[in-house]
Amino acid sequence: MLRTLALPALALIACTAPGYALEVQRSVDVAVPPAKVWQTIGDFCGIGTWHPVVETCALSEKDGRKLRTLGLKGGGSIVEEQVSRDDKVMSYTYAIVESPLPVSDYKSTLAVAPEGSGSKVSWQGTFNAKGAPDTVATDAIQGIYDSGLKAIADKAK
Repeated sequence: MLRTLALPALALIACTAPGYALEVQRSVDVAVPPAKVWQTIGDFCGIGTWHPVVETCALSEKDGRKLRTLGLKGGGSIVEEQVSRDDKVMSYTYAIVESPLPVSDYKSTLAVAPEGSGSKVSWQGTFNAKGAPDTVATDAIQGIYDSGLKAIADKAK
């Protein structure tokens, strides 16, 4: 009898336990001071001026939460919530609320720090794959980070 109950109990635990989050970390060195980079990327809706796949960005507020809706080139949109912000440290953290991306439980931080005579811009996120293999979800986020960081570096020249 104990063996008969043990298997269903293990199956239940396995199905309700949170999966391991995937993580992507990317960075780029930029040859301008951190404060100048932060002026470009620190505005929560500023992503509309520097990320190559973002056509528009609209700020809104819902239940005291600061949201941005990103209109994507080629169609589609992403709604993100600013979770925290520290202008002194030059970083903000946001979470995806609605998105066509193959991810769930997405939370990300964009930050600028001094690096030599310039800056290091880092973008780090954790998430779970949704409706796609882990590699597809990871590749999608890496592509977003890489193209955004390249655009930041090009804009800062």
